[in-house]
Amino acid sequence: MKVTMAHKNQIKTALLHLVIVLALLLSAAGIGYLLRGLGLPEANIVIVFFLAVLLTSLLISSYAFAILASVLAAFLFNFLFTEPYFSFAVNAPSYMITLFIMSIAALLTSTVTFHARRNERSAKERELESRALYALTNLLTDAKTFPEIAELAADTISKSVCAGAACLCFDENGKPEDSYIQCLPGQAVRRRTEDASDILQRLSDLDTGFAAGPVFYDWPIYAKDSILGLIRLPKEKAQRLSPAQVRILRSMIESTALAMDRFRASLQRIRLHEETVQERYRVNLLRAISHDLRTPLAGMMGTSEMLLGMTDSSDPRYSLMEGIHHDAGWLHSLVENILSLTRLQDGMLAISKQMEAAEEILGGAARYVMRHHLGYDIEVHAPEELFLVPMDAKLISQALINLLENAVKHTDPPGEICVSVEEDKENHSAVFSVRDRGSGIGGADLPHIFELFYTSHAKESDSRKGVGLGLAICDTIVKAHGGTIWARNRTDGPGAEFVFSLPLEEENHG
Repeated sequence: MKVTMAHKNQIKTALLHLVIVLALLLSAAGIGYLLRGLGLPEANIVIVFFLAVLLTSLLISSYAFAILASVLAAFLFNFLFTEPYFSFAVNAPSYMITLFIMSIAALLTSTVTFHARRNERSAKERELESRALYALTNLLTDAKTFPEIAELAADTISKSVCAGAACLCFDENGKPEDSYIQCLPGQAVRRRTEDASDILQRLSDLDTGFAAGPVFYDWPIYAKDSILGLIRLPKEKAQRLSPAQVRILRSMIESTALAMDRFRASLQRIRLHEETVQERYRVNLLRAISHDLRTPLAGMMGTSEMLLGMTDSSDPRYSLMEGIHHDAGWLHSLVENILSLTRLQDGMLAISKQMEAAEEILGGAARYVMRHHLGYDIEVHAPEELFLVPMDAKLISQALINLLENAVKHTDPPGEICVSVEEDKENHSAVFSVRDRGSGIGGADLPHIFELFYTSHAKESDSRKGVGLGLAICDTIVKAHGGTIWARNRTDGPGAEFVFSLPLEEENHG
């Protein structure tokens, strides 16, 4: 049906143009008879036909009809005003030259007139486009909110291109809102609700540059890597847009996209700044508290250890002092972890890499943990040959101790806990691993396991003292060494495995 209606309109336009051409030429012929009756020379009649061709070019913006008018003018002048009259034959050879010159002159004149008219029309279209874009850009510059940008875009497009234009915004996740802003002629801006569930499906195929819906033609507003919204034009009006209007519409959509993208980027910068400030306050608070707690905790540990040595193990007070000593040691370890983390995040703790024997680092960490957790026997696996790895021994030892204590926390004694290191020759790295036979890592916990202050929700009674610092410190230490760390559940039975790799220097590759 659309094609039939368009075809009918083209036929009507062509017939109207043909009527105009014939009317102008017949009028020229009538004036020519009048001039000949007054005894004026034929040159004056030729000028009248020239005038008819010029008027045709001015009234009809069609190159084909301009040429048709030129040809018909030459033939009509020959038929009516050259001997023998009412015949296309020519008696005098000079008339042939006159007709030829007249045809060429009429053709050139109509061509020049047509191009001048087309250039004038293009200049006006460009002027309108520039004015509309300038007005829209000025308005968008002062917009303070995302909905305000959408309202200004819809209102300007409605006034300049297509009445009834609307704008549907998308959120930061790329999903359409459940309402859109529409500007109708002579009415206030309205927000209308619509089910937008099928919009994303229609936007998946945009061969024509827009998505055709039952009510609107939707033109997407794209940023670099996401969709920001849609400019919606009423279907019937959108089908009648001229190429010039489509060009203006695309330019306005680009300006709207720039304004929306700039607004989103500004919000993101503000959000990142606020998060940075909050993180800085939190780190400073942790550092201050940790420094204040360190000295009294050291005194409590020393005093309780001295009292333990002075008290018989059968004394009921011995278990109380042992609990004090254990809890003070846990708090002291927590304070040291906090201080190390804040220093690493602020860049105050320098990484001093030296070539260290990996098996010694593993053995030292295992002995430290077993000394504080007597019910566990930790297995250590290392290459038989000396395996040197560039690392900061103190920091990597701390990372291994944190991983081993995490394994102890989630494994009932005397559960299997194993720490190992091996060389990955393909990736030129040393791979450290800590494995346990605990309950494993929950699917919801796995993506967040190394986040600061995140604690697992599994085995709540065992993890009540955890504050989510140990694994975050491991992640920071390993990344400061240029390595990577990850966690996974074991495939050979229950339990979890924490793995991190450290790059090896080129000269140490065998």
